[in-house]
Amino acid sequence: MPVIGSAWSSKMFNFLTRRSAVHEDVELDKRSPEPGSVDHDRSTSDEKLPSREDTASISESNPRTEDPALAPGELTYDEATSGGMGHHLGVFTCTMMIIGRIIGTGIFSTPSSILKSVGSVGASMMLWLLGFVLSFCGLFIWLEFGTMIPRSGGEKVYLEAAYKRPRHLATIVFATNAILLGFTAANCIVFASYVLEAAGATVTRWNERGIALGVIFAVTLLHGFTPRTGIWLMNILSVFKIVILIFVVIAGWVVLSGRTHIADPHANFRNAFAGSSHSSYDYATATFKVLNAYTGWSSINYVMNNVKNPVRTLKIAAPLGLGICAVLYILANVAYFAAATKEEIEKSGVTVAALFFKNVFGPQAQKALTVFVALRVRRPCIHARASWLIKVSSNAHNDRNVITVTFGAARINQELAKEGIPLPFGNRFWASNWPTGKSPLPGLIIHLIPSIIVIIAPPPSVAYPFILDLEGYPSQIINLFVVVGLFWLRYKKPNAHRPFKGASYHLKPSIWWPLAVFYLAAAVFLLVAPFIRPPGGIGDTPPLPYYLYCLVGIAVMVVGVLWWAAWRVVPRWFGYKFIGRKEKLDDGTVVTLFSLAKRQ
Repeated sequence: MPVIGSAWSSKMFNFLTRRSAVHEDVELDKRSPEPGSVDHDRSTSDEKLPSREDTASISESNPRTEDPALAPGELTYDEATSGGMGHHLGVFTCTMMIIGRIIGTGIFSTPSSILKSVGSVGASMMLWLLGFVLSFCGLFIWLEFGTMIPRSGGEKVYLEAAYKRPRHLATIVFATNAILLGFTAANCIVFASYVLEAAGATVTRWNERGIALGVIFAVTLLHGFTPRTGIWLMNILSVFKIVILIFVVIAGWVVLSGRTHIADPHANFRNAFAGSSHSSYDYATATFKVLNAYTGWSSINYVMNNVKNPVRTLKIAAPLGLGICAVLYILANVAYFAAATKEEIEKSGVTVAALFFKNVFGPQAQKALTVFVALRVRRPCIHARASWLIKVSSNAHNDRNVITVTFGAARINQELAKEGIPLPFGNRFWASNWPTGKSPLPGLIIHLIPSIIVIIAPPPSVAYPFILDLEGYPSQIINLFVVVGLFWLRYKKPNAHRPFKGASYHLKPSIWWPLAVFYLAAAVFLLVAPFIRPPGGIGDTPPLPYYLYCLVGIAVMVVGVLWWAAWRVVPRWFGYKFIGRKEKLDDGTVVTLFSLAKRQ
């Protein structure tokens, strides 16, 4: 073992310290070299990497290339999209990716809690429709950004394009949230608890954590060493989800036809709005739950470097995936309300889908559904966990399929490393597709580390639900700045190339501005609503104040500002600055590297 460890360490040292034969020693703070300057380190065999000006002509002839005026960060489009497996994800896989991220326990669990909040079937159905409309408004905004800037990274590149000054501030603030709070521990814990429950085993602190650790390690190895198998498995699970929901919908139609033992399947639809709540807090809480159930429509935006014909694919797959989910969601709710009375659904201690299967097919079908939901690797809303697992504002990152969210998170981390932000052991390793040259295992490791810490470290009573609440709030802040950035870019660059035409192809704006304003108002609401005093003033993590996780989430963003200042501002106080250059790694990935130098 010492010999093997020594050899591996030697290889890693060589990887981290070697320079590629192809690199640029350009001072990125100065967009052009000083007159008469000579780069003595560059050999005559060096390959010249294209500049942003060089891509201007490319973008006119190649629809996959972005408008150079909108290029975010330090890398050109060709540099940013180089390396790895290239463009290999088609319309089907991208559609399945969105469906796989959206469909989960949101539709299998939360209809009961939403009904309990708003008090009537009619109000509940209207909220599901409202969630669909709000999600499509957000989707249109991300479509405009994604087609203008068809790179991996999602919000990272959109913030960089909109907020170029102060330089790198948007990148570092986003990186702080993505690295510190971008874990999938909740999903893994949920998988473990469902598996143990389905097996009839006693759930203890360590058998649950042991299974959760096994899940996150298995997914990391799956995507790191066999990426095509991981994509194939994502597609299979997504198709399985669609089949299950279609089965529920068809069974609901049969129930409504009166050909089952359900006594009165139309009872909930008579006077559907009777008993509706008049409390704004109830509707705010229910709206959060509905929006959480639709989370995942921006999945493709994080992996655009891997998408075939990314602009066309995004414009087809994103609306198609969200549309399929919305239709299935609304019809599934109709099926639930047909198979059980309003009182049964409100008082149910299990997921509403499990109640549906029990009423229609019997207890054994209910247990089979529990195993299925475990395969979704998502957050449950059963028994004692329901009170804190559906907490508003915290669900955006957690209620997602582990396999799918890990696939996207790895590529976000890789994009951050490629921008040259300061990371331990240097950026070459973290930006690379080591060891296969096809998949970013180092990016997966960045995602793995905080997930392990959150699974193992905090006690389950207060700290764990608090962390779940915490991780969603900074994301809402980022979404707000993305929407504001859309208006800013329209004002600053009205003639920029915008391939997505959401309203009419002949209209100047890519989407109707009222849709963007509507989503902006919703984003503000999502930031303000968690500060609304709940009944009794007690939140989900007593004795902690109900608003504490919001303040800590804001503090995480402040940490990002301090990180940026320590990197970009403090060295200038002592007469130093960071000089950047681009380097092409052996796997084709181009990375920005910064070195500290004395200011002239």
